[in-house]
Amino acid sequence: MSAPAAAPLAADQQLDLLCPLEPIGLLAGVDEAGRGPLAGPVVAAAVILDELNPIVGLADSKKLSARQREALFDEIRAKALCCSIALATVEEIDQLNILHATMLAMRRAVEGLRLKPALVQVDGNRVPPLAVPAQAIVKGDAKVQAISAASILAKVHRDRLCDELHQAYPQYGFDGHKGYPTADHVAALRRHGATPAHRRSFGPVKVALGLVPDPSLTIGSAPTRSGSR
Repeated sequence: MSAPAAAPLAADQQLDLLCPLEPIGLLAGVDEAGRGPLAGPVVAAAVILDELNPIVGLADSKKLSARQREALFDEIRAKALCCSIALATVEEIDQLNILHATMLAMRRAVEGLRLKPALVQVDGNRVPPLAVPAQAIVKGDAKVQAISAASILAKVHRDRLCDELHQAYPQYGFDGHKGYPTADHVAALRRHGATPAHRRSFGPVKVALGLVPDPSLTIGSAPTRSGSR
């Protein structure tokens, strides 16, 4: 006699086999800071958290105060299984464009991890080229704790770099705007010109360097024609 056929798996059991709830092996979260600013490098971080040593309060770095981020930065560095911070320079941003420079910084962060992850989850809708499986998660910094931790490391590290820029160029106010194109920053650019830390491929910096016309001087000014009688 043949053995009786096994009962079919329920739909949820089949789904669990195809998409396990937990990744097998170590999970690394990756995020970046500094895509939008006019100056300074873009910074990426990769974090592998320790499930046995949880960190309370992890969240998207943009939703935390500077004091909360600083405290969590130290706690993440102390409790994570491993973490890595990397960057792409201003020169690389200008050579590659900001998207490719961001992917480069992320790849460097993953490659800098002491432990090799089985899966890398990246905030956003793109992943850098990696030697390990990777997955993009839109708004991952609010969904995946390892990505939240990476967002905090990247943000705090970049803010500290901007504080160093402020010491070198206090007239630009990097300690306040952190390189973003605020009205005060753009005004300082027009008044003082660009520093070596400014991204030459970004529009407002090109205007300050005289490489392109100032759009504020041309918008709304239609050419006039003088007619002859």
